[in-house]
Amino acid sequence: MMPDMKVKLCGIELNNPIIAASGTFGFGREFSELYPLSSLGGISCKGITLAERDGNPTPRIAETESGILNAVGLQNPGVDHFIKYDLPWLREQNTAIIANIAGNTVEDYCTMAEKLSDSDVDIIELNISCPNVKSGGVQFGTSCESVGNITREVRKHCSKPLMVKLSPNVTDIAEIARAAEAEGADALSLINTLTGMRIDINSARPIIRNNTGGLSGPAVFPVAVRMVWQVSNAVSIPIVGMGGISKWQDAVEMMIAGATALQVGTALFNDPYAPIKINEGIEKFLSEKNISSVTELTGTIKPW
Repeated sequence: MMPDMKVKLCGIELNNPIIAASGTFGFGREFSELYPLSSLGGISCKGITLAERDGNPTPRIAETESGILNAVGLQNPGVDHFIKYDLPWLREQNTAIIANIAGNTVEDYCTMAEKLSDSDVDIIELNISCPNVKSGGVQFGTSCESVGNITREVRKHCSKPLMVKLSPNVTDIAEIARAAEAEGADALSLINTLTGMRIDINSARPIIRNNTGGLSGPAVFPVAVRMVWQVSNAVSIPIVGMGGISKWQDAVEMMIAGATALQVGTALFNDPYAPIKINEGIEKFLSEKNISSVTELTGTIKPW
């Protein structure tokens, strides 16, 4: 008998635990030419802002050892364009749709939450952890007070399930997570990218125009596992784990650490079929272990 790969996240049933991570999958149109998007548990759409953004000047993405450094700067068409032109197509793909929102002010976030609450998205992901824009984003995600405040205010305007995306660039991730839960978050996603930098030794200039950017990929995976484990011991709401997942073994490990579902991002740039392969690998692992449901993996870590 094949294991049950379905999971529930904030009351939404996902086909499987694998979600395409925000910022790496666009709005899914290009990937739909390779495989049906129903093969995914969900799509966390490209981060959207209240108004259209062009993003940062180039160069804004560069490969590093075991990962990439990016400062794209939230290039996107804006929330109204997303609702009118992208969401109707996405709703036809038979997978969960997560709208990732970012803003410069609390009011920006609240306005987008209101607009999206009247739309057909399944979950709103509150991105308060983007390290590569000059205002907004990460400034809201680095203290318990700021995380609690923005979660509380957005919650007032949000009738959809609210998932708060946490920054790893903090002193105590567990305290940050508790603050989001206390103010109404229905789920947490973590980790976003770690702030990093590389310099071209010949020009003596940083390799990306923004000077610093977000490091993602396999290099950050051990940090992500540690933080997911810490947060799972601190809150009772579901966790969507991400950060360097590139193979099925990583996915299983992240679920054992405490994740209910997973987001796969940077791996897509190397292999667009990575989420499909990861899901198939998990399913095979469960069959070999005679585990009947993928949900049985979550939080089964046995600390020394």
